[in-house]
Amino acid sequence: MKTISVCIGSACHVYGSYDVVQALNRIIDERDLKDQIELVGSFCMGNCTLGVSVKCDDITYSVSKDNVVEIFEKIMGEK
Repeated sequence: MKTISVCIGSACHVYGSYDVVQALNRIIDERDLKDQIELVGSFCMGNCTLGVSVKCDDITYSVSKDNVVEIFEKIMGEK
């Protein structure tokens, strides 16, 4: 199972972590990946100026609602 952590700390909240979480949940549901991906919340990942921090496999991504599909596909090895 792959774990994707989304920062829900103060700065990421302001940058739209709620929207990113909702988008990731929607993508996971649409692709029927609930049994393959665990989506968890995390507090500060130390990248507060880069947007919403999303971490998987020790790689931290800067995610917004505009690039969430692209980043998800990178995480899943589709791009």
